[in-house]
Amino acid sequence: MDRATLEAYEQNAASFACDWESQPAPDDIYDIIRRFFRQGKTADIGCGSGRDTAWLTQNGFAATGYDASEGLLTEARRRHPDIQFRPVTLPELSGIAEESFTNVFCETVIMHLPREAIAASVARLMAILKPEGTLYLSWRATEGHDRRDERGRLYAAFDAGLVLQALTGSKILLDEQRVSISSGKTVRRIVTRKV
Repeated sequence: MDRATLEAYEQNAASFACDWESQPAPDDIYDIIRRFFRQGKTADIGCGSGRDTAWLTQNGFAATGYDASEGLLTEARRRHPDIQFRPVTLPELSGIAEESFTNVFCETVIMHLPREAIAASVARLMAILKPEGTLYLSWRATEGHDRRDERGRLYAAFDAGLVLQALTGSKILLDEQRVSISSGKTVRRIVTRKV
């Protein structure tokens, strides 16, 4: 992950977690998960406060939350003590074996990576899926050049072709752009199945 972005999450973990936990449930995303995910072991990569990890687990997708920020993991464990949360960074995902998960959920994370790490990160997300496993991947679509918000978080501008090329050989089930209710920004969503 981009160093300044990680620092922003470390320094403001409680504030970010409070904000995310207080937002209305992302029912549109949860509908997509219900439609495409299969019951089974699920990884939430970039879990933040753990809100979605908890929802996944409560809805039959036995989930483990992973995040690069120790501060966010502390918040997630405090808010959702019955869920497992572990530290991990993209693109490595060190400690996660290949073909470990039926589902991988990665909501608005990869835009916080340097452009040169995006394809490798997507390939690694696919590698930890079991055959016939499903990946939900989304990112904020940033036009033109990279941007940083007031807290220093990176929003990388990159061509979606980087992601699509890394997904070569999988079966894309959904590919859409939507305006996020929480941020008001355009988000690209892809659901794909490993074949």
